[in-house]
Amino acid sequence: MLAAQRRERILEQLEREGVVTVAALSRLLDVSEMTVRRDLDVLHADGHLTKVHGGATAAQSGRGREPGFTAKSSLASAAKLAIARAAAALVQPGSAVGLTAGTTTHLVAQELREMRDITIVTNSIRVADAFVEVSPSDIPVIVIGGTRTPSDALVGPMAVENMRSLNLDICFMGVHGMDEQAGFTTPNVLEAETNRAFAATARQFIVVADSSKWGEVGLARITPLDEATTVITDTDMPDDSRQLLSSHVENVIFANPEEMHDAPHP
Repeated sequence: MLAAQRRERILEQLEREGVVTVAALSRLLDVSEMTVRRDLDVLHADGHLTKVHGGATAAQSGRGREPGFTAKSSLASAAKLAIARAAAALVQPGSAVGLTAGTTTHLVAQELREMRDITIVTNSIRVADAFVEVSPSDIPVIVIGGTRTPSDALVGPMAVENMRSLNLDICFMGVHGMDEQAGFTTPNVLEAETNRAFAATARQFIVVADSSKWGEVGLARITPLDEATTVITDTDMPDDSRQLLSSHVENVIFANPEEMHDAPHP
């Protein structure tokens, strides 16, 4: 298959799925992952798609564009799982745990399902669903109401008002981007406001974000980097980016995605 034909197939697959991964394209096209990455580089340079860690999404139309939950969930999956397991290890029995919306926080929720004597507070439909088969007496789940976003977050004045009456021991927050100047960001203005309310109520405000989020900037700022107690990201982050992040956040945990390739999913 010629390069032009491969790239046409990639764009056709992207149009159908909304997101493509390097591994899946390698199997589909019967070529090496290196060949797929080169094709994605060319298509990204031409503006046909946006490269992300582990694959690509449809070309971004600006900082206010917010991909849906399904489109994001298959990207950087090993990194996100490593981050989720590192996050869950920080939760102590008796804790009130906040989980904002996002694919990484959804994985944190799955890791927490075997715990007991914790209370979950979330504005995420997907996170709440992760506890459907867990008895409410084992893990109570409080869902903050609001208006639904493409990432299945419930946001807005109602959500903010609900959060102001609560106190969290620890809050895990997913973000669209993290940048030295812009801080932690999201494409959704109302989600930024709701996430700030989560951060303000928590003794520990922990951002969970894979390394592809570094340098990304969404429309709305959540907080500056230095307001986070901890950031959990992955070891694929380049050294210069690690140094910049660590200069603003006192505690940075780098989880290793390589340890997740053969790990069972909960």
